[in-house]
Amino acid sequence: MVGRTPEYLGKKWRDQVKLAAIGILVPVISILGFTAWGVVSTWGTATLNNSGPHGLSEVLYAFSSATGNNGSAFAGLGTNVPWYNTLMAIAMLVGRFMIIVPVLAIAGQLASKKLVAEGAGSFPVSGVTFTVLLIGTVLIIGALMFLPVLALGPVLEHFLMTHSTQLF
Repeated sequence: MVGRTPEYLGKKWRDQVKLAAIGILVPVISILGFTAWGVVSTWGTATLNNSGPHGLSEVLYAFSSATGNNGSAFAGLGTNVPWYNTLMAIAMLVGRFMIIVPVLAIAGQLASKKLVAEGAGSFPVSGVTFTVLLIGTVLIIGALMFLPVLALGPVLEHFLMTHSTQLF
């Protein structure tokens, strides 16, 4: 894509790529930001029944669930306190509305654009290559954003449970 403007559905994407990146980053920043704030603050750790990696996983799940508009939490985390109630409500608002804004902006901008004739440099979006690239991109972006914190939670907890001192 170097030197070319991406095309999708017969329309050129310029500013829409930036809006799509914002739509991807908003829930990640909400989940990881609120989780980080919860595990380093005194109010966040005051209601944790499990410390260490399991406590991190509990706080991460609470804010992941809140951003995903569910709002559930593990039983080991006492979220019925004002700080957690407020921040989980903010995470729900971010997860619900701050994702909708860039998506609606993309839709509005694309609706006003005219169709572009398909040329030799157009990339077909109905083949196996596009499907593999799309799935690969989603997996890579998800892995880069969430695998580090998942490695600090369940993976580290497993090694601590089995008393493994050597990783290899």
